[in-house]
Amino acid sequence: MSGLLDLINSPMGKQLISGTAQQTGQSENKTAQVLSMALPVLMGAMKRNTSTQSGAQGLYNALNNKHDGSILDNLGGLFGGGVDREVVDDGAGILGHILGAKQPQVENALSSRTGIDSGSVAQILKIAAPILLGFLGKQTRQQNINDPQALNGLLGGLLGGGSSANKQQSLIETFLDSDGDGSVLDDLAGMVLSGGKQKRSGIGGLLGGLFGK
Repeated sequence: MSGLLDLINSPMGKQLISGTAQQTGQSENKTAQVLSMALPVLMGAMKRNTSTQSGAQGLYNALNNKHDGSILDNLGGLFGGGVDREVVDDGAGILGHILGAKQPQVENALSSRTGIDSGSVAQILKIAAPILLGFLGKQTRQQNINDPQALNGLLGGLLGGGSSANKQQSLIETFLDSDGDGSVLDDLAGMVLSGGKQKRSGIGGLLGGLFGK
């Protein structure tokens, strides 16, 4: 897979959308909208974390242990009887680590943009986060990544879909922190809550493209 859009459009992605929709009682279309907007932000935030040695090592350890990709081996089973509490709790921990204190604001902004209540958005993200890390864990094995510092390039490639990795990652960076204060919410509020009218040439254009706008 060359990028996140490939992941969402793959059989695994469709299974993720369908299963998560059933779990939360939302439509598949709305669930896909939330995931299409949220996954690049989550992965972009992880890429930022890998810019430090400790952040890269932490993610590398997670991808080589608990999040090694085994969760992807039986998604049918995962969703078949309802998502296990342990998976949801794991997702909550992942989101807390990635988004920190800005998590509620991010969820509220996604809610405003998609029309899904923030509680359901939170549930969608908690289910998706461990699967996203499992996907990354499997990618590290397929690409024989044995160095934590190489994760930055892996994440950049997935975000950018190959040749445009640097350009699209720069847009994600702007989205995550427009004024350099470490706030994930800056451009999220500006672009998502305004319906994508602001920063069209930047991250607004990228995320707008996810919805064909």
